[in-house]
Amino acid sequence: MLKIAPGLPARLLKFALAGLVCLSFQSLAAPLQLQINGSNTIGAQLGPLLVEGMLQELGATDINVQLNAEPQEHRITAVSALGEPIEISLNAHGSTTGFTGLIDGTGQIAAASRPIKDSEVEALKDAGDMLSKEAEQIIGLDGLAVIVHPDNPLDILNVEQIAQIFSGQVTDWAQFGGQQGKIRIHARDSNSGTWETFRDLVLKPRQLDLQADVQRYESNADLSRAVSSDHNAVGFVGLAYIQEAKALAITAGESRPMYPSKALVAAEDYPLARRLYMYISPEETNPLALALIAFTQSKAGQDIVDQVGFVGQNITAGQIAPQPYMPDDYRKLAEEARRLSVNIRFSEGSARLDNKAWQDIDRLLEYLQAENKTERKVTLVGFGDPRSRGAELLSRLRARTVSAALAGRGIFVKDVIGIGDDLPVAANTHDDGRHKNRRVELWVY
Repeated sequence: MLKIAPGLPARLLKFALAGLVCLSFQSLAAPLQLQINGSNTIGAQLGPLLVEGMLQELGATDINVQLNAEPQEHRITAVSALGEPIEISLNAHGSTTGFTGLIDGTGQIAAASRPIKDSEVEALKDAGDMLSKEAEQIIGLDGLAVIVHPDNPLDILNVEQIAQIFSGQVTDWAQFGGQQGKIRIHARDSNSGTWETFRDLVLKPRQLDLQADVQRYESNADLSRAVSSDHNAVGFVGLAYIQEAKALAITAGESRPMYPSKALVAAEDYPLARRLYMYISPEETNPLALALIAFTQSKAGQDIVDQVGFVGQNITAGQIAPQPYMPDDYRKLAEEARRLSVNIRFSEGSARLDNKAWQDIDRLLEYLQAENKTERKVTLVGFGDPRSRGAELLSRLRARTVSAALAGRGIFVKDVIGIGDDLPVAANTHDDGRHKNRRVELWVY
């Protein structure tokens, strides 16, 4: 029996259950079919495993996963609990192709390692609001690791230096204190959401372009192998594809150096953290598509995200060591409470919680109920950026916004704290960094 995730939008839940009931009472001559197009980051391994897990939850048998790594096209077949054939195809040619599939009707789900573009939202307007909670499903988190050969002596670069390397402004490792050698750049291809995320986080804010004569790859795994075999190479891959290469610690603005660890990516504090998405039309009625979306948001689905090497969204609590640089209120909190593995963030340019925040609040309710901590056991800590007038007051107001949303789910907080622009996790020199710094942490006693 399919385990429907808590917080699945009501419209998706209604169609998913209706579709599954239909499957239980109808004998279909044609196979039950689903096509997923898009991100290689998701499609190489995570996508097939999520499909397989969903089919197991549905009670399907004879599940056969055919992975075709060379064309990046996979096929999963099975037999439903009532004996109907099931065919699911997953074509992993880049995030852009996922949205193309939704636009031309060849696919029901777009797997993407970057958010949908305004032009794609416009092209899909007849399919419904693709920015809605029903359409935009965050299925996990990833961090872009900047990788070099294991013998490269460099350990830390800031985002500005990374931009200088990939734009060709710096061409020799000796310019950053490394061993002399011409830097050879490796990058994902232009269809890749990994490339578009790197471009948008590193190059675009500085009005830079990728150096022209670089080696491009359709596959994260192929890029990582190439970097690990070249002493002068540098590249970027998803967190799950570091493999034999060496990942560098990264700083942004005044943030501390951060390696691409799961804990920092889970909180989206790591400078090159990103979200992994599946997009589906709010009007979609394909029962396999709706069942897959439900499974990705379940605990079992998020466990698979973790197992593959990405970062799942199941909530955990961890101890944070108090540090001298912490503000007094924050250091006291670290001494007495544990920090949850999720931060709440807001839609860009507004005080509204974003789609992931609402998904996380549903998960938070389940976690706090299980831990018996729904009554005055949570403290919220708001953060801002120095460009905001009254940053401390605004950071406290952000925390109060989250407190109100939690109260609507039956979670009543112990306290709210406004830290202002202290403890930044990103540079405040660009809009994306300031947006990332405007966040709310959750701590439990």
